[in-house]
Amino acid sequence: MSLIETLIEKAKQNPKRVALPECEADKTLLAARRVLDDGIGTPVLVNDPAVIRETAERVGVSLEGMEIVDITDEAARDAVIARYMQYPKLMLSEKGCKRKMKNPMYYAMIMEAAGDVDCTFCGHVNTTGDVLIAAQQTIGMQDGVDVPSIFALTEIPGFEGPEGNKIALADCGLNAEPAPDELASIAIATCDNIKALMGWEPRCAFLSFSTLGSGTASSVDKINEAIRIAQERRPDLAIDGEFQLDAAIIPAVAEKKIKRESKVAGKANILIFPELNAANIGIKMIQIFGKGKGYGHTLSGFYKPVADSSRGSSVEEIVGDIAMVVIAAQ
Repeated sequence: MSLIETLIEKAKQNPKRVALPECEADKTLLAARRVLDDGIGTPVLVNDPAVIRETAERVGVSLEGMEIVDITDEAARDAVIARYMQYPKLMLSEKGCKRKMKNPMYYAMIMEAAGDVDCTFCGHVNTTGDVLIAAQQTIGMQDGVDVPSIFALTEIPGFEGPEGNKIALADCGLNAEPAPDELASIAIATCDNIKALMGWEPRCAFLSFSTLGSGTASSVDKINEAIRIAQERRPDLAIDGEFQLDAAIIPAVAEKKIKRESKVAGKANILIFPELNAANIGIKMIQIFGKGKGYGHTLSGFYKPVADSSRGSSVEEIVGDIAMVVIAAQ
């Protein structure tokens, strides 16, 4: 079973209501139709109905079975705000809500915080920064979480790892230069999320150009401090490094390079990149050169589930991402 089939089957076990605010985009409605038809969830289209109808007509998508939330309806907006005012992590005033809800993305997230939908999917129109700011201003963070982060599940033709052709990567979208404690937080959150999502026993490798001191640089020192913090915070998790990529995922290379016992070396199923340059380049190389698929732009660390899509995602990838945020909402 492919990764997207696995995700869809998990999502179908308990479908959820998904807010989709970027209704001016063809991909939103094409993916929404698939989500509804496949039983993944109920698309809740949050926008001006005229925009929704125009897009639907342009791409030939039936809106039957989908819910439409008219952001121009002031009475409906005020009712949402009244419910949002009861939110335990209230972030905005009533006046602030009225101002922000002119933007469909903010409207969708305020609806989620108010309990009207279970999750929100956006980001193939808005930038990651836009999505992140909206989620921080409307939904807020989980208690005890240092930073939000994004992990991606990849499916790579020809790759043979401990989970077949699948492997998880983080942080793939948010933290440009995470400090050691932030990098540790990213690793821990990713391990917990992947175990809950996929049922894998996490084996988490911190990546570097160096393997256990084979190279020296301030970046290597930062990685090792992050590993120390992560292992101290969560000794129950298999977290190790610093490893070059081949030492993390190829048993024969790990056997040659790693001269101590490791539960992770050569058999990692989660890869933690040292910073965003490497992560962004890495996942795009998988997609472009390796013809792989990348799913999972769920933002880890927020009080309620929000997904941030890549603006270059295909409809198939968007459907997979929506399935993942539905699973997070379960």
